[in-house]
Amino acid sequence: MISKDALIKRFVSYVKIDTQSDPDSEETPSTKKQWILANQLAEELKQIGMQDVDIDDNAYIMATLPANIAHEVPVIGFISHFDTSPDFSGTDVNPQIIKNYDGKDIVLNKELDIVLSPDYFEDLLQYKGQTLITTDGTTLLGADDKAGITEIISAMEYLINNPQIPHGKIRVGFTPDEEIGRGAHKFDVEKFGAKWAYTMDGSQVGELEFENFNAASAKIYIKGKMVHPGYAKDKMINSMYIAQDFINSLPRLETPEHTEGRQGFFHLSDIHGDVEETKLEYIIRDHDKDHFEARKEMIQNLTSEINSQHEREVIKIEIKDQYSNMREMVEPVMHIVDIAEEAMKALNIIPIIKPIRGGTDGAQLSYMGLPCPNIFAGGHNFHGRYEYVPVESIQKAVAVIVKIAEITSEKYKKR
Repeated sequence: MISKDALIKRFVSYVKIDTQSDPDSEETPSTKKQWILANQLAEELKQIGMQDVDIDDNAYIMATLPANIAHEVPVIGFISHFDTSPDFSGTDVNPQIIKNYDGKDIVLNKELDIVLSPDYFEDLLQYKGQTLITTDGTTLLGADDKAGITEIISAMEYLINNPQIPHGKIRVGFTPDEEIGRGAHKFDVEKFGAKWAYTMDGSQVGELEFENFNAASAKIYIKGKMVHPGYAKDKMINSMYIAQDFINSLPRLETPEHTEGRQGFFHLSDIHGDVEETKLEYIIRDHDKDHFEARKEMIQNLTSEINSQHEREVIKIEIKDQYSNMREMVEPVMHIVDIAEEAMKALNIIPIIKPIRGGTDGAQLSYMGLPCPNIFAGGHNFHGRYEYVPVESIQKAVAVIVKIAEITSEKYKKR
């Protein structure tokens, strides 16, 4: 398998390039800086020997590893995204390499007193004795999803250098803007030409997911009326107080910090305003379709109720669906999940099959005709200063990709 040093070198070269996406941009990619890594990846795919390497006008990258067997095998794909989250700084990422992790606190930044501690992040203890890549405490790391890109390219390189491993035709795809919900919007499924694919975009070793949130965004615009405070009796309408009523009227315990598993939530992601106008931004999530629709209806009903308490309309809302639970599209072809599970077991990796508390490109791609379960990429604590990834987890993900290709080839040889 590819050495740890080679994987570290590749991964670090990616995360040092700032690729944050921008939800307020209408362009694709949403930030020009994503082109820097996109072009680098396209060149790297050519250098390792991939064929049909293509990068389109929107920075979507596709490439082919031709089959090395005579019998017919369905074309499969592996997909990751190269943008990073706008939730936390991705500028001047300075990775730290922690070899032979001792299970104790990791000082990310002594000056700022930023510590990555197993007392708070218990998952760290799983990786005692391993090599960790962390942040320096001032940025995110970008393992979401540059670890996935590292794994896919490394697996393709390994297959190219080891032609004795049988595999059918494999397509790889790298996308921009996944972190702002647009990663699949301009993905050409027909051009990709795979029967099914896997996103390498999960977290800890063993994760295998084919169920995700139904997702929507909600923007709430609240109009007030400013009057001099000294003469405001029965005249002033303070939009911030109405916003407070709106927030407090939603179920307080149905928020991200109080939910887990398949439990849905309302998440207030942004608020700003003054007396005249306040804007709230929510994301709405639920695995159950009926519960998801009920959450959207609750916001609509709450808006109507508050408006009815005033002489004029004080609240307007915009609700937009973002993506749907892929389970409906994957269950009819569950053999693609079974292959991934078999690959993990063959490598002595215990599969962790659970719903994603989030979304991946695969959710949208599954509804676009490309069933696309999600596999672990190895990172933890995404979108923040405490993000880290064990190098051994990256190695295992590379091995899973190779094994999936091999098992798929063998299964269709018997038919």
